[in-house]
Amino acid sequence: MAGTSQESFVNGVASAQVISIRVDATSYDDATARIIGWARARESRYVCVSTVNNVIRAYDDDDFRLIMAAADLVTPDGMPLVWALRLFGIRKASRVYGPDLMLYLLADAERLRIPVALYGGASEVLERLKMAVQARHPDLHIAFAYSPPFRPLTPEEDQWLTSEINSSGAGLVFVGLGSPKQERWMAAHRGRINAAMVGVGAAFDFLSGSKVQAPRWIGQSGLEWLFRLVTEPRRLWRRYLTENPRFIVLLLAALMRRPLPK
Repeated sequence: MAGTSQESFVNGVASAQVISIRVDATSYDDATARIIGWARARESRYVCVSTVNNVIRAYDDDDFRLIMAAADLVTPDGMPLVWALRLFGIRKASRVYGPDLMLYLLADAERLRIPVALYGGASEVLERLKMAVQARHPDLHIAFAYSPPFRPLTPEEDQWLTSEINSSGAGLVFVGLGSPKQERWMAAHRGRINAAMVGVGAAFDFLSGSKVQAPRWIGQSGLEWLFRLVTEPRRLWRRYLTENPRFIVLLLAALMRRPLPK
């Protein structure tokens, strides 16, 4: 069974259905090139960087599953999704991690003079992020940055926000609301915001230095969830200790349902 591929192609990139969501076997170079192309053209697109949490939430929530299915690109942010892609026959699948993807995109945005917007995070985190990004990319134009309140925006506030992002000229919008808020927000604003939107999860916290990022070797080993659980047990224990076992069971079931090789 391990030799049978469930590979398909969406927009020219190999992908596979991992339980409840499509995951694209992109790379940093491929994803960056695609997103920057959309940003330069001011195309209204959205990109999800996905983990086990996205898979389980989509499995339980049909509306969220449709949001994930409609994304223009779904990257394997966590190693479990990379391993799943390989098990489904995409041998060259590799991790495309949100904080690292953001760095790739910022570098190209600076080089190509594409204005960017930052949406999300607490106000103090956003200020630290802006300083960290400008220190690393002094010629980058941060056209707009906004820390939303911890409540849904009113229709008037949302209209103001949409207008401000569009009038800023930003071709690239980094969305750091956490999942599932960022995916829901991007889906609701496709066709309204004239930019490529990228949901980068905890990247705002990590790149601003507000939270400690796992060492690279831990991320590549697939144990980043354990590192984050140890550093934020109260917030993350339920997610990791309930979702990870469910993911394993559901993935094994999906593998067992695959047709035998002929």
